[in-house]
Amino acid sequence: MLPSSIQISGEPLSGAEVRDICRGLRDNAVRLLSLRGCRLCDRDFGRICRALAGATSLAQLNLNLGVVSSPSRIKQLAEALRTNRSIQSLFLHGSPLTDAGLALLNPALALHPALVALDLGDCMLGDEAINLICGLLPPDGAKSGLKELTLSANPGITPKGWSRLAIAVAHSSQVRVLNLDYNPLGDHVAGMLAVAVASSRTLEVLDLEGTGLTNQSAQTLLDMVENYPTALRSLVLAENSISPELQQQICDLLSEGEEEEEGAGGAVDTQEWGRGREPAPHQRGGSSWMCPSDPSSQMVLMTSGLGDSLLAETEM
Repeated sequence: MLPSSIQISGEPLSGAEVRDICRGLRDNAVRLLSLRGCRLCDRDFGRICRALAGATSLAQLNLNLGVVSSPSRIKQLAEALRTNRSIQSLFLHGSPLTDAGLALLNPALALHPALVALDLGDCMLGDEAINLICGLLPPDGAKSGLKELTLSANPGITPKGWSRLAIAVAHSSQVRVLNLDYNPLGDHVAGMLAVAVASSRTLEVLDLEGTGLTNQSAQTLLDMVENYPTALRSLVLAENSISPELQQQICDLLSEGEEEEEGAGGAVDTQEWGRGREPAPHQRGGSSWMCPSDPSSQMVLMTSGLGDSLLAETEM
C-alpha cells in the first residue's frame, strides 16, 4: 500500500486517534502528517514523536499553530528529529519557540540528512535565532542545506540579524525560496536583500509582503532586476507603500526574463512547493499582488529535481 496523508486541523485529538497516527507512522504508511492547531496532551505528543522518530515514509510534518507549545515538547521533537531520516519539510509556524527553543532544535535540524524546507514563521525569534538559521544555509561547496525558508512575522529580529541572513543567502548554493513577509524590514534591509538576490545563483522566490517598503526599495529592486542577471522569478511586494507603476515594471522585467529562458530551452518543470506554509493573518481570505501577476504564480516554483520529494501530488 502506498503511503497516505493524515491531515487534522484545529481539533482535540482523542487517544484512539493518537494510537492510529502512531500505528500509521510505525507501519510506514504515512507520507504527510499535518496536525495544524490540534490540541493534545503532553503524553500523546510524546507518543507521536517517538513514532515519527523511526518512520521512514514520512516526508512532510506540519505542526503549525501552537502544537509545539512548551520547552518539553521542543525537546521531544528534537529527539525525534535526531533519529528520523526521512522528513523533508517541517512546518512550525505559530509555535512559541523563541531563540532558546530554536537552540534546542538546531543540532537536530543541522544534522538532518533530508530536510530542505523549514517554516519558522511567527515563532518569536530574534537575532540569536538568525545566527543558528544561517548555519542551515551553508555556502557554496559545503554540505547541502535548506532550499525553502520561511521567517514571516518575527518582528524581534533586528536589522543586524537580517544583514547576517542576507549575507548567508548571498553565499548559499541551495536556497530557492525565502519568505520574509510581515516583518518590519524597511528600505535599508530591503537594499541588503537586493544585493543578496543579485549575488545568489539559486534564489527564485522572495516574499516581501507587508514589510514596510517604499518606492525607494522598489527602485533598488527594479535596478537589480533590470541590470543584473539573477535566478529570481517571483517577487511579492503587496501591502507596501510602492506605486503600482514600479510594481508593474518589476513584474514585466521578471516575466521577460522567464520568457527568454523558456525560449532558450532553459525552462524547468515546476511543481507546487511548501504546501504546509501558514498564511499570515493579513493574507487569509484576501488577495495579494505578486510578480508574475498570474494568480496561479502564488504556487511557489521549484525544479523537477525535487519533484516528488516535496509532495507535489498531495492535496492540502
